[in-house]
Formats: sequence, C-alpha cells, structure tokens
Amino acid sequence: MKVIRTIQEMQQYAQAIKQERKSIGFVPTMGYLHEGHESLMMEARKNNDIVIMSIFVNPLQFGPNEDYDRYPRDEARDQKIAEQNQVDVLFIPSVDDMYPQEQTIQMKVIRRVNVMCGKSREGHFDGVATVLTKLFHLTYPNRVYFGMKDAQQVAVTAALITDLNFPIELIPVPTVREQDGLAKSSRNVHLSKSERSEAKYLYQALLKGQKLVVDGEKNPANIVKEVKNMIDHHINGKLDYVELLQFPSLEPLSTIDQQVILAAAVYFNNARLIDNLVFNKDGMLTSRI
Repeated sequence: MKVIRTIQEMQQYAQAIKQERKSIGFVPTMGYLHEGHESLMMEARKNNDIVIMSIFVNPLQFGPNEDYDRYPRDEARDQKIAEQNQVDVLFIPSVDDMYPQEQTIQMKVIRRVNVMCGKSREGHFDGVATVLTKLFHLTYPNRVYFGMKDAQQVAVTAALITDLNFPIELIPVPTVREQDGLAKSSRNVHLSKSERSEAKYLYQALLKGQKLVVDGEKNPANIVKEVKNMIDHHINGKLDYVELLQFPSLEPLSTIDQQVILAAAVYFNNARLIDNLVFNKDGMLTSRI
C-alpha cells in the first residue's frame, strides 16, 4: 500500500492511473476506521482497479463548539486496517496542504441542508461540499463510496456530483451495526457505559417507525410522534431531532407515497449520535439515490 501525503503527489498519481485507463474507487473518510469503513473499502475493491482512501479530519465541517480537537485519531491503526482491506493508496494530507490560505471562493449548499443535521450544524455541509470537491479533483475517481449512516451527506453529495457535472458514480453502502443495532461510528468511543446501553434504542425507535408504515400508517406526524416517545422513554440524552422526509430530496411530505428517510439524532454528554432508515411507501428498506 502506498501512502501519499501531499496534494501534488496525489494528483500526479491519479492522473497516471487514468492515463493507464484503470478505474479508481474512492473512499473519503476522517479516519479512526471501523467496520463501517471496512465495508466501503470492500465494496470499492470489488469494482475498481485501484482503491484510494483519504483520511482527513476536515476543519471546515466542524462548528465552533463541536468536537474537531477531540475527534478520535489513530493513524498507525488506520494504516494497518487500510492495508488489510487491500487499499492501494492511502491519502493523508495535512490541513496546511489542503487549506494553505484563507479561501477566496466559498461553496454554499442551499438545498437538502435546512433539515436533520444541517438544521443544527450551520455551515457543516458547506464544509463537506468544499472538501469533497477538492478531493474529487485530486483523486479522479470513477466511483465514490459512502455509508448510508450519514444519509444526509449522501443526499448532498449526490446533488454535488449532479450539479457540478462530476463524472463520478455515487455508491451508497448500507449501515454497519453492532450486535444490538447501534450504528458503527467513530464517536461511539465517547459514550459512557450507561449511555452505550441506552444508545441501542435509537435504532429500535426507528424500527418501530418503519413497522408502523409496514402496518399501513401513512401519516408522517404520527410516525414521528411514536419514534420520539420511544426515544424519550429509553434514552436520557437530549433529543436533537426526529424527521421523516422524502429521500434524497429531503423535502417534507404530507403522506408516505414515495421513498422516504426516517432519521434521528441524540446528544449524549460527549457524543452526538445519528441514525436513519430509508424505505419505500410500503416500509421496505431501500438505498436508492
């Protein structure tokens, strides 16, 4: 496995691969890799000649009171996991290399961001769009892989690719979960023992909402109410949101007659956890973009 740390070397390498007419699968991450990331690497390995994975904790997508400095980092461990999963190139740029000066041009995401995580994290997806645009220009991927745990990020990235005409196929990969259903996340390490035992109910509440649709409920307000009640009953953390929206447009709807996302977020003492389910009008799980 090759480790690249500079923008110039990464771009030169990717250009050489494209000249050889080889396909590139790209997995952008912020590191502290877990089984969810491994599922992305494995999926990328299936369909591409070269797999590039980036590790970059992007400061632009963290707000002033968020956990940029505390975000878990372990480069040596990440390198080992990437190599075990047959990643060809690990791109680990520095903040100074990615953002050598104050930006002259600022990206602004204007749709799909006034709901869910975007509602309480102003500017977050502007930072995501900025770093992804830079990474796409550096790695020249044919395909890019994202986990559906961050479904709003998937929806925003799909719009970014379409609106800016990137010749990239977006591949959404199902959420990887612990045995009790908790979505794998780098932030799970910040949960206390009691919080960890409660966190599983975030997924259980979403499953309850999905089952209501399977059983014939079509009113989004009724489903959101039941999901909130279950979270409030089982989790002592602060509820951020429960929302049921069209997917991937993330627009509100009055009845469930199309593909939707049921999503929730909860603040614990030292971690904010998110989870979601995407399903069709009959409650069957999907991952279509």
